[in-house]
Order: sequence, then structure tokens, then C-alpha cells
Amino acid sequence: MAQVKPMIVKVKFFVNNEEVGMLVLSPKEFRTGSIGFFGNGKLSLGDDAEKGYQAQVQLVRIGSKVH
Repeated sequence: MAQVKPMIVKVKFFVNNEEVGMLVLSPKEFRTGSIGFFGNGKLSLGDDAEKGYQAQVQLVRIGSKVH
């Protein structure tokens, strides 16, 4: 039987076509019962923000909520 490889989801952030960061999203079951992916982290956009920016990304599978 073939093994199913876990899905790896990466989100890249670009400023003026230059990559400034990336987040790897992990599978997640949300409190609502929906499933999807979630990731968070900090990144710098190369501007004057001393501490950078905090980013969050969530992908929710449409129709996945268990009633």
C-alpha cells in the first residue's frame, strides 16, 4: 500500500518582487471543527519598523466543518 505524504504548505512574502520572508503552515483543526493549515511568525519588510512585523496565515478548507 502506498504511503500518503503529509502536505507541506509554504507561504512566501514579497516586497517589490523581492522575497522578504516565508512561513511554513502546519495542519490544524480549528475550534470551529473546520480543518486546514496555520502558521505565524515575524518578518522584516526592510523598512523602518524596528521590530519588524508579525504575520499570521490560516487556510481553511471550504466545507470541512463537522456539524
